[in-house]
Amino acid sequence: MSNPNFDTKAFRNALGTFTTGVTIITTKAADGTEVGLTANSFNSVSLDPPLVLWSLAKSAMSVPVFNAAEHWNVHVLSSSQQELSGRFASRGEDKFSGLLQDKGVSSAPLLQGCAARFQCRNAFIHDGGDHIIFIGEVLDFDRNDQAPLAFHSGQYALTVPQPWEEVNLSQAEDTLACSYNEDLLGYLLGRSHFQMLSKMRSVLTEHLLQDIHFFALSVLSINDGINIEQLNTHIEYTGRCVSDAQLQHMINSNLLKKTDQCYFLTDQGRQVSLQQIAQAKAIEDELVDGLSQGEINALKLLLKQIIKRTDPGLPDLWSKVS
Repeated sequence: MSNPNFDTKAFRNALGTFTTGVTIITTKAADGTEVGLTANSFNSVSLDPPLVLWSLAKSAMSVPVFNAAEHWNVHVLSSSQQELSGRFASRGEDKFSGLLQDKGVSSAPLLQGCAARFQCRNAFIHDGGDHIIFIGEVLDFDRNDQAPLAFHSGQYALTVPQPWEEVNLSQAEDTLACSYNEDLLGYLLGRSHFQMLSKMRSVLTEHLLQDIHFFALSVLSINDGINIEQLNTHIEYTGRCVSDAQLQHMINSNLLKKTDQCYFLTDQGRQVSLQQIAQAKAIEDELVDGLSQGEINALKLLLKQIIKRTDPGLPDLWSKVS
């Protein structure tokens, strides 16, 4: 008998504090229709024999199909598959349209690009209150090194490993006991930025350029044919603006040309800009070497959030200035 004073909404919110992965479960109906849905109820049951489980609400339209299914597949989604999660969580569309599939041990759809996949035989079905619990015997599985998509408190999340086992307790305490100044977010962001930019200066020095020239070339490589005022709207957030003299220096170096007060990259200027971009990518790859894909994705997401919160109203660099 249920407790009338039990707060189901609060219960759901409390369960939401438990971070889970996000999966897509697929099978094929008797008439050949491909069926799939998003679920975060996936869990392991046993290693020997290899068993996994997931649950489905009794109110779901796909209950009869999964009850009758001999096989189903579990796809653990990667952090880049959030759109796919949303597609399979919705109704009224061909969820499999345009998706590439691999051939599996059964006829159940086997999607590509996932962090892990488990191909299962429908072994046991149990009643679980307002849900049905499906237990599957794993017939085959595979995985890759992509960071998994996570779900926490009703929102998608990214996972970042914390390798505490690699350091002893005293090392961990030293790491966490940063001084106030060293732990300032501005200091950390600024130092990482300038240390990364310092590696770029070897390319700039080769062409007798400075940081401000690099900023200007970077903007013009994306949004060519703008005047100095428009150019500086994309640069002034750095605390610096490019001058007529600095632009003339790049014209004299055959990196830019000027037409009707607007600046354009020359072929040589575009080549130098591409070289800078390639160097920046190489530096980035070197800097993130040793980080997991999940840590990289989390870092980018957090930096984008900081940029959004501190945006002074910069125009979209990727939109042509009118």
